[in-house]
Amino acid sequence: MNGLSRTSLDLQDANKIHNAWKSRIRHYFIQSPLPWKKINRQKTNEANLLGESLETLLSQKRGQIAFRDFLKSEFSEENLDFWLACQEFQTFDSPEELTRRAARIFEEFIRTESPRQVNVDFYTRQIISQSLQQPSPLCFAVAQKKIYSLMANGSFPRFIQSEQYRVLFDAASKRRGLGKHWKARHRADTSPSLEMSPQ
Repeated sequence: MNGLSRTSLDLQDANKIHNAWKSRIRHYFIQSPLPWKKINRQKTNEANLLGESLETLLSQKRGQIAFRDFLKSEFSEENLDFWLACQEFQTFDSPEELTRRAARIFEEFIRTESPRQVNVDFYTRQIISQSLQQPSPLCFAVAQKKIYSLMANGSFPRFIQSEQYRVLFDAASKRRGLGKHWKARHRADTSPSLEMSPQ
């Protein structure tokens, strides 16, 4: 009996220690910001935003171009092209335009054996195929979400480590620096209260 209660106490102590370490690890690795994000925050706002998330990157034309260039090097640029085609597709509301564009997106990216086929499962492919009779703006939404997740979890982390990202980040930093310099000069040139006094 004494041995049994001692064993259960040992297990309770082990669980407490395990939970304490688990809590510390979760706080350090999950809740704390990553060190590279802290470094980026010291840089320019625009450059910082480029590395925050795939969503932020794709909201800027320069980001789209650089990311597509990277995907091309991995032979997967069709993922971004499909995602962008779906974004544009959702802006149409004319049934005729939706039908025409849906057929084109299906032929280019979804149809089995299409030259630029994206990686979606058979079930999703079948649902899209059936929706082509009367397509809605969201008929590609499930496939688009899957491809976005594929890019966000696979391609985007590799992109952040790539030469294409470094060039994009440096260009954004330089543009921001030139903008600050121009504003300071412009204020000095146009403000009558900023005349230089002789020393």
